[in-house]
Amino acid sequence: MQISGAQIIVQSLHAENVEYVFGYPGGAVLEIYDAIYQLKKFKHILTRHEQAAVHAADAYSRSSGKVGVALVTSGPGATNAITGIATAYSDSIPLVVISGQVPSGAIGTDAFQEIDMIGISRPCVKHNFLVTNIEDLAVTIKKAFQIAKSGRPGPVVIDIAKDVTQATAKYSYPQEDLPIRSYQPVVQGHVGQIKKAVQLLSAAKRPLVYFGGGAVLGNASKELTDLIRTTGVPCTGTLMGLGAYPSDDRQFLGMLGMHGTYEANLAMQNADVVVAIGARFDDRVVGSPAKFAEAPKKIIHIDIDPSSISKRVKADVPIVGDVKNVLSEMLGLWRAQNESVNANHLEKWWKTIEEWRAQECLRLPETDLILPQYVVQTLAKVTNNDAIITSDVGQHQMFAALYYPFQRPRQWLNSGGAGTMGVGLPYAMGAHLANPDKDVFCITGEGSIQMNIQELGTCAQYNLPIKTVCLNNGYLGMVRQWQELFYDERESETNLECQPDFVKLVQAYGHVGMRIEKASDVEGALREALALKNRFVFMDFITDRKQNVFPMVGAGKGLDEMVLPQHMRSTKA
Repeated sequence: MQISGAQIIVQSLHAENVEYVFGYPGGAVLEIYDAIYQLKKFKHILTRHEQAAVHAADAYSRSSGKVGVALVTSGPGATNAITGIATAYSDSIPLVVISGQVPSGAIGTDAFQEIDMIGISRPCVKHNFLVTNIEDLAVTIKKAFQIAKSGRPGPVVIDIAKDVTQATAKYSYPQEDLPIRSYQPVVQGHVGQIKKAVQLLSAAKRPLVYFGGGAVLGNASKELTDLIRTTGVPCTGTLMGLGAYPSDDRQFLGMLGMHGTYEANLAMQNADVVVAIGARFDDRVVGSPAKFAEAPKKIIHIDIDPSSISKRVKADVPIVGDVKNVLSEMLGLWRAQNESVNANHLEKWWKTIEEWRAQECLRLPETDLILPQYVVQTLAKVTNNDAIITSDVGQHQMFAALYYPFQRPRQWLNSGGAGTMGVGLPYAMGAHLANPDKDVFCITGEGSIQMNIQELGTCAQYNLPIKTVCLNNGYLGMVRQWQELFYDERESETNLECQPDFVKLVQAYGHVGMRIEKASDVEGALREALALKNRFVFMDFITDRKQNVFPMVGAGKGLDEMVLPQHMRSTKA
């Protein structure tokens, strides 16, 4: 029996156990949408913008661990999707994005809504395909899912000519993974390198475990936790790694990097052995590599992607492999050899760290205004640290990362590598669909939320009971902070003088809106919103306009050159 190319696409997605497809229809994908309507193999979520569709698919993947799927039309539909694709690529999120293309005979003729999706997407995808022959369709979809989720995950684009969706062919979907020439990810770490890593760690005087998003994506939270607790060493995580290890545990020093805690940054700078797990020493983590290298240290670097190792900081013991597998082998060897870090050295190291920690770098300043940090702390309290938190990008993102103690992987969703404003609301949509029984809160700012605020309509159409916490300071806060600290307080185009009445706006979509202007009302508003289990609630918190995120490491500075909060200004790092 022959079926259309559009039906092959739908059947193939069903064979991959796809639950949701996020998208927006258009001429080049009409056959696909007709097949979705007729076959009813999965749920389609109609977003109000293609960028939001890809972000929501991205969040569904981050939250569920499955491959996210988005569907867009050709031309502007495809270009609108690029920001979402680039965001997923930066954070290694497995997506399959299907874009429609003009008929194969019209490709290259500047046809209506034609765009070179392959050329445009090439710098920000793990791989992409152009399908102009229906016989290649099912196999291409199989390869796309296989590539997206294996090795270092990432987005894969399948650009499909319209005539392929209209043609017919026999349908047969591959059941097993296909051999792909020149693509064989290494998943098992080198035994000799693992032995070196164990020996180096056991001989350390000031050891530190530093983990990133790879520990989350690699489902290695248990192995990571076991290693840290077995060895007794301190640990720190990147923005993307938060939740891989319980954030309220004593051995966790907090997030490190540009807005990392005082104790985490100084531990990273002064450690003599650093075990890097699924992290890449990017510019927001170590600042200046030259300054990072001023304090001698040995680096054990574990990553599935060999290109990430020694890219910015030279590794002394590089281990290429799946972090879950490598950590399991390290733990087995550690226990088999009855290894331990020297107790005296470790005790002395912990004493130094506790002295740094005693500085209380995250202590809240005293004010009668609503502090954004206080809102996040109170949110953690009323949700028992258990809600799924998404964020946009800016000061509110850092306040969420620093003041909400994440307990598990995939609890915290944000744009780390690309720093994409506007992701928070579509991320919350994808997270809720992946976890319908969990409370989902989007922490945003009045600048970021307006970049995809049209998705209030999507939330209304599908009854998504997301709770949005807007930390409204009337500024593009993070940019204003940089202008204050590094541009002599010249506030150039960061004051958002004209804002909508968010309460009325969300009410226009049929949602619940609240405006909170007193600190004494913060907890009550959050509890009221939490009690409205089946409603979308938008809380507009009018916060202190000039609160900054501290500590802060300026551009080109070392981790021990932090700009500190006011109460620590007399303390030298």
